Amino acid sequence: MAGEKKKKESILELSRFLNKAVRVKFQGGREASGTLIGFDQLLNMVLDGTTEYLRDPDDPFKLTDQTRSLGLVVCRGVSIVLVCPADGMEPISNPFLQQDA
Repeated sequence: MAGEKKKKESILELSRFLNKAVRVKFQGGREASGTLIGFDQLLNMVLDGTTEYLRDPDDPFKLTDQTRSLGLVVCRGVSIVLVCPADGMEPISNPFLQQDA
């Protein structure tokens, strides 16, 4: 038992968002949206047709109506704070609650 390692599982099911539009928020306040075309176990993601939402220079936490086209982007998993579908959100069960057997 002591030598066994529990397999790490991602709490996010990103496979259901493949080839769909997603919005991503990053540490530091940046936001972008694009089509999810790939990801790995560390939640590094590849977005195509990516658009970045620019922030207000006076208030870095406030987004403006201005955008910037980025194209194909690799998003590092350690800097991602939030991933949601671009067309809205859906409730999920709490992955941290213990399931009764």
